[in-house]
Amino acid sequence: MTELRIEPPSQKTLPALLKLELQPGQERFVAPNVESLAEAYVTPTAWPRVILRGDDVIGFVMANFDPENELEPFRCGIWRLSVAAAAQGTGAGRFAVEEVAREALRRGWTRMTVLWEQGDGGPERFYLKCGFEPTGERLFGEVVGARTLTSAGSRR
Repeated sequence: MTELRIEPPSQKTLPALLKLELQPGQERFVAPNVESLAEAYVTPTAWPRVILRGDDVIGFVMANFDPENELEPFRCGIWRLSVAAAAQGTGAGRFAVEEVAREALRRGWTRMTVLWEQGDGGPERFYLKCGFEPTGERLFGEVVGARTLTSAGSRR
């Protein structure tokens, strides 16, 4: 199997990224990639990355690293994650989460967050399997999950 990697969006990856198709019904749980890219463009602390298998774009992840953000859950965490329908269940999403964790650790963070909307077909089970635990807090109607980072790729 071809190895997974992430890289910043580029002119080469943009067309496929904008055409990325999720499983039916998942669109309600994540903003369109075009919206995420626009947000990344105007947010200097955003960290957008394309998920690739070989030369194929199979997903998108965007984190934020902003120690000054007034909202603690937005200081270090995943803002967006989408994996193409055909690539779901292959480890691409977990790989992206671990890459964000590695980057967070590299920047000196020991905790990262993610927000998710609950509902059938939503990402809650996935994030729980990745080690996030609900904090009991809700922002914008979404569950806030947090994960303690202990070393590259590991969690406590």
